[in-house]
Amino acid sequence: MAEEYRDGLLEKHYVEGCPGCKVDMRKQANIGLPLKHLVSMWVVVVCNALPISFLYPFVYFMIKDFHVAERDEDIGYYAGYVGTALILGRVLTSIFWGVIADRYGRKPVIVFGIVSMIIFNTLFVVSTRFLLGLLNGLIGPVKAYATEMFREEHQAMGLSVISSAWAIGLILGPALGGFLAQPAEKYPNLFSENSISGRFPYFLPCFSISLFALRGLMPACWLPKLAIDDLMSSIIIYCMFSLQDAAYTEIFSLWAVSPRSFGGLSFTTQDVGVVLSVSGLGMFIYQLSMYHYVARWLGAVTVCRVAAALSILTLACYPLIASLHGTILTLALNAASIIRNIMAASIITGCFILQNRAVEQHQRGAANGIAMTSMSIFQAIGPAGGGAIFSMGQKRLHAAFLPGNQLVFFVLNMVELIGLFLTFKPFLSY
Repeated sequence: MAEEYRDGLLEKHYVEGCPGCKVDMRKQANIGLPLKHLVSMWVVVVCNALPISFLYPFVYFMIKDFHVAERDEDIGYYAGYVGTALILGRVLTSIFWGVIADRYGRKPVIVFGIVSMIIFNTLFVVSTRFLLGLLNGLIGPVKAYATEMFREEHQAMGLSVISSAWAIGLILGPALGGFLAQPAEKYPNLFSENSISGRFPYFLPCFSISLFALRGLMPACWLPKLAIDDLMSSIIIYCMFSLQDAAYTEIFSLWAVSPRSFGGLSFTTQDVGVVLSVSGLGMFIYQLSMYHYVARWLGAVTVCRVAAALSILTLACYPLIASLHGTILTLALNAASIIRNIMAASIITGCFILQNRAVEQHQRGAANGIAMTSMSIFQAIGPAGGGAIFSMGQKRLHAAFLPGNQLVFFVLNMVELIGLFLTFKPFLSY
């Protein structure tokens, strides 16, 4: 008799016509990992991340060529404004797109987001970057989609793939920007001064990413249709780490290409692209081969804590790296960049897991929309604040306390430290 009652309690009942039941039935039927949908989501997220960061290697030179800044020390301010435009647009509409995704499905929002990317990224200026952010709300629905599509034992892998795709896009974007900007100067045998790429030296990377997004429409169409305390705590933690990550992404490229006399590394855009490509490859391998095992072993919260602590130690070494030269500089910078990007990807993936486990299925689109809006506010502050701090550091190279880039990396570490503290009780109840 006890066995009969137990079997009755454990048996799942599905109601015909219920969207949530259809999702649960699909998850129960798919015992293995749905690789086709995993690859589709990976391509979609890479497409979304590329436009955010591809301009960082060349924005310093672009602003300088346009003679916008009166002094070289002021370039960081304007670079921050350009980097913030897209994120500001996303701030205004992420919740809206989350609600739309809950009501009409994840797939239409994802497809529309990619189409907007193809159009507005090709027309890259500050105003169209704002529109790109305004009309592109696919990340929240994709994260909700991953938790709905995969069984619980595969959710860490699914969200890890999304996180790795996001990080790969943020790293591959600057690499493409670094190699493809000013092609007539770098590759005179392929591009003449009178060609479109010669007359518009920063058009080729924009157009290339739009072509990649066009290719990403196909996997997006393959996706099947799917119909608060802990949440808010995890969102705030996510915001703090996103603020630090956005500021770091802006600062790293500015620091790398700025002259040695200002505490930089005097790198070319190609040098920056190589460093970001190497670190992106290391992060990609880690996310796909190791993260889900580490998350199962330690748990999402512990992974965030350990990664934040290691990230702080790594960033503390960056001012010392600026004093190196030659091969030693290359090896040290690549090693530090790999470690830092792996830690950042681990933190963001852990935050994804915490957010999606804090709400019911029918609320995940809106919850991820709230998370994206909140995070976008902080990511909008990140590039502008990072550029301002970078310019401030260049103006106080001979200060007695935290001169030059020491100030920059100290501020980054303080933000990371706040995020680390927030992962403990009583703020987070896990």
